[in-house]
Amino acid sequence: MLRFMPVGDSMTIGSAGEHTWRYRLWRHLCQAHDGPFTLVGPRDTLYDKVADAPTSYAYAEPDFPRAHLAGWGEGWMHMAPLIAEAVRKSRADVLLVSLGLIDLGFYTNAEQTAENVRAFVTQARSADPRIHMVVLPVIPNIRAEADELFAAQVALFNDLLAKTVADLDEPRSPLLLASPPPSYDIHRDTYDGTHPNASGEHKIAAAYAEAMHQAWGFGQPYAAGTS
Repeated sequence: MLRFMPVGDSMTIGSAGEHTWRYRLWRHLCQAHDGPFTLVGPRDTLYDKVADAPTSYAYAEPDFPRAHLAGWGEGWMHMAPLIAEAVRKSRADVLLVSLGLIDLGFYTNAEQTAENVRAFVTQARSADPRIHMVVLPVIPNIRAEADELFAAQVALFNDLLAKTVADLDEPRSPLLLASPPPSYDIHRDTYDGTHPNASGEHKIAAAYAEAMHQAWGFGQPYAAGTS
């Protein structure tokens, strides 16, 4: 059984009423991969905007493995202390990571955030020296259109992330940088300039699927018609 753990912020946990990219990727893998697999992690809820808490189970399609390690307003600095225990308990094989926007927006600069990436990888490997990781660069959101300094920090972090991934990659524990979704448009693929709508969910799921297929020969190219 191959175990994938989605790790992320509000774009990964999703909010009440959504499918999430986690669901879209699971549906794709069901059609593209022959072997048994599942999604794992210590959490399984959506974020409830009314309650302002991650307490919702109102998935648009609840019939899938909903486990994850994602949190609204959480970033690399929040997940680094949690990842070792999460990997040990879930016995995850592959981490699918989408973090950084919240760090740069509220907590750390690009260089500090990159250091937290290193801490995260170290902690994950302390739990499983053979853990595989696929990391998605930060997708600039609507704030980056109006705030030049923030946009510059996002660009710098993505450069540092690429260098960090290259530096930390090793054969027994591959660290793979996914390509940003090439056609992602925050005005068409999000509902508020940051959080993905249905088309955005598909494009994020496709980024992970394509990275694993191209680098590791896993699965198949993402099908545009995947539900």
